[in-house]
Amino acid sequence: MTTINNTIELSIVMPCLNEAATLATCIQKAKSFLTEKGILGEIIIADNGSTDNSQSIAQNLGAKVVDVVQKGYGSALRGGIQAAQGKYIIMGDSDDSYDFYNLDAFVEKLRAGHDLVMGNRFKGGIKEGAMPFLHRYVGNPVLSFIGRLFFNIKVGDFHCGLRGFSKKAYQQMQLHTTGMEFASEMVVKASLKGMSITEVPTTLSPDGRDRPPHLNTWRDGWRHLRFLMVYSPKWLYLYPGMILIFLGLLLSIFLLCATQNIGGIRFDIQTLLYTALLIIIGFQFIAFYFLSIIYANTRGILPPRQAISRITQHFNLEKGLIFGGGCIIGGLLLFAIAFMNWQAVNFGPLDPSVAFRWSIPSCTLLVLGIQMVMYSFFWHILKVPTVVR
Repeated sequence: MTTINNTIELSIVMPCLNEAATLATCIQKAKSFLTEKGILGEIIIADNGSTDNSQSIAQNLGAKVVDVVQKGYGSALRGGIQAAQGKYIIMGDSDDSYDFYNLDAFVEKLRAGHDLVMGNRFKGGIKEGAMPFLHRYVGNPVLSFIGRLFFNIKVGDFHCGLRGFSKKAYQQMQLHTTGMEFASEMVVKASLKGMSITEVPTTLSPDGRDRPPHLNTWRDGWRHLRFLMVYSPKWLYLYPGMILIFLGLLLSIFLLCATQNIGGIRFDIQTLLYTALLIIIGFQFIAFYFLSIIYANTRGILPPRQAISRITQHFNLEKGLIFGGGCIIGGLLLFAIAFMNWQAVNFGPLDPSVAFRWSIPSCTLLVLGIQMVMYSFFWHILKVPTVVR
C-alpha cells in the first residue's frame, strides 16, 4: 500500500484514543479504497494514549502508528499529519461514523487544486442517531453561521470531522490548537490565508463505540466559539465598540441640552451618566481592536489587511498624545465652567440637573483623554520591532 516517500499521493489520518471497537473497520475501509482506486497511499493512526489494544490492531492491519503524547483532538491530528508523507491528506474520526471507503469526491477536489475540501453532513445525510439533537439543530448550525458571518466563509458544516487538504496548504495554515477547536482553526486559517475551500456531501452514521464519545457538548462548544471570537477582532471589539459609541453620543447629545420626557418617562442626568458610560466602554472596545490587530499582525496570528495597515502606518504615539491631550484639555475646560458655576453661588448647593450637565461630559473627556494617552504608549510598545537574541 505504501511506497517511496515522494510518490505517496494520499495519507489517511485518524486520531485514536481507545477505539478498539471500530478501528479495524475504519482501516479496512481505507485500505480497500486505496487499493480499488489505485491510489498510492498510507494510513496513519495518531494514537493519543490508548490503553486498549488499538495500537496492535492498527499495526496488524498495516497502518502506521504515531504516538502523540500531548492530549487532545487537535494534538493527535497535528502529530499524525506531521508524520504524513502524502501530497494530500484526508483526516477523519476512527469511530466508524465516516465512511473511508467513499473518499472519491475528496480526492477529486484535491486533485483539481483545492486547498481544503470540507465534508458537509447536512448535504450528505445524517442517519438516525448519528448526531445528538442539540448538536444537529443548535450547536453546529449556530457555530457554522457565526463562522460564515465572521469570516465570510461559504462552508455549511464547520465541524465535519472528515476533510481533506494538501500537505502544502496545511503547513501554511500553521495550526496550534490542541482540542476540538482544531476543526474551526483549520477552516478559519485557510480562509484568512486566501486558500481555495470547497465542500462535498458526506454521510454521517452512528458511531460504533462501546463507550461515551470524547466530545463534551458545552466545553468543546465554548472552545469553538472562543476561537471564532478571538480570531475575529472586528466582531469581538470593533463592531460592538462602534455601536456603543454611536448610541452613547446620540443619546448624550439628546440629553445634554435639557431633561427629556418621552411617553411620560423622564430622562435626566441619571440617564446621561449611563450614556457617557456607553461612550467610554465603546472607546475601550475600539482601542482593544486596534491593539489586538497590531499584536496579531506582529506575531503572525492574523494576516495584515491593507486598510488596517494604512491606519496603523499613519497613527503614531505623537498623534495619540495630541488627541488624548485635546480630550484632557476639553475636560478641564468643562470642569472650569462647572467650578465657576459653583463659585457663582458661593460654593453652595447646586441644581444637580444643571451642574451634572457640565460635570458628566467633563469626566467623560478626562477619562477618554487619559485612556488615549495610555493606549498610545502601549500601541508604540507593540510596534517596536522584536529583537531576536
